[in-house]
Amino acid sequence: MDGAGSLFLPPQASTFAGDVDGLIYFLTYLSIFFMVLIFGVTLHFSIKYRRRGKRAQLTSGPSDNYALELTWTVIPTIIVLFIFVWGFKGYMKMSIVPANAMEIKVTGQKWFWTFEYPGGVTTVNELVAPIHKPVKLLMSSKDVIHSLFVPAFRVKLDVLPNRYMIAWFEATMSGEFDLFCTEYCGKGHSEMLAKVKIMSQDEFEEWLATQGFDPNMPPEERGKELFTKMACNTCHSVDGSKNVGPTFKGVFGTQEELASGESILVDENYMRESMLLPQAKVVKGFDPVMPTFEGILKDQDIDGVDASPHMLAACREKAAERGLSPTLFQQFVQELDLPRSYRFVFIPAGSFGLLAGEDDALESLRRLSAHMLP
Repeated sequence: MDGAGSLFLPPQASTFAGDVDGLIYFLTYLSIFFMVLIFGVTLHFSIKYRRRGKRAQLTSGPSDNYALELTWTVIPTIIVLFIFVWGFKGYMKMSIVPANAMEIKVTGQKWFWTFEYPGGVTTVNELVAPIHKPVKLLMSSKDVIHSLFVPAFRVKLDVLPNRYMIAWFEATMSGEFDLFCTEYCGKGHSEMLAKVKIMSQDEFEEWLATQGFDPNMPPEERGKELFTKMACNTCHSVDGSKNVGPTFKGVFGTQEELASGESILVDENYMRESMLLPQAKVVKGFDPVMPTFEGILKDQDIDGVDASPHMLAACREKAAERGLSPTLFQQFVQELDLPRSYRFVFIPAGSFGLLAGEDDALESLRRLSAHMLP
């Protein structure tokens, strides 16, 4: 096989994709052959032995034909055994992981994929691997049954909770490929999508070395990136519409009623706890289905999600309600260009009611933020 895609199959981008496609095409053409043969013989006999005239013509009774019976028994048996050997060889090749394979831990949960690389680097919904290098996928699920499927690699395996499943591949083509969950896992199943990025070994090592927190990226930009990258948008809306989880619109600085009957202020601490211990305080009217991001999000990532544009928009709404102009609010946010500055972005949400006018407001906010510095 030359690796090119066809009308029915995507391009072959792994070492065993050609073997899989060869067996698929063989079974397809064999099925077509026997379909035409059987339909043709049926049509032939239907015409040859059709009823002629008004009176039915009787034929002699059937007799044994041992040659014919041996033929239709021996030939199919040989074909079936041939297919079994071919398929078993391919199965063994796909099941036995090479000793020099690089291990990547894969975790499936509603509704995203997490990939952990050697050295502790973690990505969400993006699997990065070098070309011409065996890659072992050590897979497990945190909730229900998922199924990892990369069509271009011909890799597909169920991912089960409470046990490890192992698959592997060796990419033969660089580029970006689709990764799907092919086991229905709930409302967000169709959105449980990921990408596989294949690059050269040098590019992969450079990528691995540059992963981590960028100190030059503003927290709100980091949050905007993570909101999509971590699949937060799968369950949380930003336009006020109800989804699997509460909306982000206008929620910061408000009191939320919990399933326990208590109320809680939606602030930085609550946001952080909800990401790390999502079952601790569940908002009334929603099921406790959010997975934990502990071990997935770093402190800087959590800061970024807290400071995302959706949360800043909530603060701007609070500022407008208290008569503070958007210009002054933006000036305050920009002037607090300090480490972990996300903490100060939310000070206006709870402080504007104590301030009299804009001139005094900015100075008061500066003093207040100075006391809150770590």
